[in-house]
Amino acid sequence: MLLTKTNTFIIGPVATLLGFIMNAIFIFLSSVFHVENIGLCIILFTIIIYGIMTPLTYKQQKFSKLSARMNPELQKIQKKYKGKQDQASMMKMNEETKEVYAKYGVSPTGSCIQMLIQLPILFALYRVIWNVPAYVGSVKNAFMPLVEKILATSGSQEILTEIAKVNNISFEKLGYAADSIVDTLYKCKPTDWATLAEKFPDFADLVTKTQGEMDRMNYFLGLNIADSPFNIIKSGLESGAILLVIGALLIPILSGLTQWFSVKISTAATPSSNQTEGGSMEASMKMMNNVMPLMSVVFCFTLPTGLGIYWVASAVVRIIQQLIVNKQIDKIDLDAMIQKNVEKNNEKRKKMGLPPQTISKQAMMAASKQADPEEDEKVQKQKEEARKKQMEKSTEYYKNHTAKPGSIAAKARMVEQYNEKSGKKK
Repeated sequence: MLLTKTNTFIIGPVATLLGFIMNAIFIFLSSVFHVENIGLCIILFTIIIYGIMTPLTYKQQKFSKLSARMNPELQKIQKKYKGKQDQASMMKMNEETKEVYAKYGVSPTGSCIQMLIQLPILFALYRVIWNVPAYVGSVKNAFMPLVEKILATSGSQEILTEIAKVNNISFEKLGYAADSIVDTLYKCKPTDWATLAEKFPDFADLVTKTQGEMDRMNYFLGLNIADSPFNIIKSGLESGAILLVIGALLIPILSGLTQWFSVKISTAATPSSNQTEGGSMEASMKMMNNVMPLMSVVFCFTLPTGLGIYWVASAVVRIIQQLIVNKQIDKIDLDAMIQKNVEKNNEKRKKMGLPPQTISKQAMMAASKQADPEEDEKVQKQKEEARKKQMEKSTEYYKNHTAKPGSIAAKARMVEQYNEKSGKKK
């Protein structure tokens, strides 16, 4: 993976903007608190970015809550027009579906639009955290005195090429220039720094000084954020640094646990539908929600520790964010919201020259009820039991009451008794 700036469409400009924020955080901590630590910057950076994205998170969670209430109505419409492929039926189904969405004030593509806004931000955020020197000028500047010395030394390319290969950086693609050397130096391990000091004896002191500055910036709770937990654990076991191994193990474990807890809160906040049609989809989502935290544990072992710190920080922020958002959503008066949405929709229809829509009282009452699958099932069972008891009482009544001789009821009773006797004989 290269550490230079990305030029990907949309993601590139967004990453540059996020890099500006990250650099501002670094400068603020350095000038006010005299702290220059990339790990701390990543945590503050994550809090700020997710704070900015809170309105999108609120809308997304609100859409999920409303979807859980809309789905029974939408499924009822689909069932009503199931198997009807004529144009008139299709148009009616679309019209009724639009009416439901208008009633709840959401768009069928609402969730997709929010995702389309969030995804470029999240991808760009990954690039900034992965490629810190490319976006944080203060970090890049710490390398520049050494980079200039290396570029001015003959035969330096061969030495740097060997170190670059070990760290999956290719000078053939990047070219042997200042940025590619910064990429290589940022990925250097302690053994690589020792090699540089040995190969460039004329400025070995500068190599040691640069390594010291990078250690001060890169080390967070004793872990080098530019290195992967796997490599840290490996070197820790070789040197007998048990605390280092424990610290490196904690990053993937905390990442998985916080991701799982975040998903659990998110899914628990959205009522599940007990509909048969959505059962398989819910099962797939449940499996995915359990697998993804495990995947983050695996990825954290091999990716830079800085990304692991970001995953932990982002999950913790999302948990807090989710709890606050859920509390706010629970306070929403659904009836008032529906009425407001109807009025808003009618304003749009008025501008388009269309008649206003009205929502029936029955629809308002149905919307105000929170779907509870267990309660519905209980009510259905009670109704079924009451119906059976009523039938038994009716049957018993006609059996025990003698009909008027010669009447149709008396004759029917005689036939029934004859059939019962015939059945017993058989």
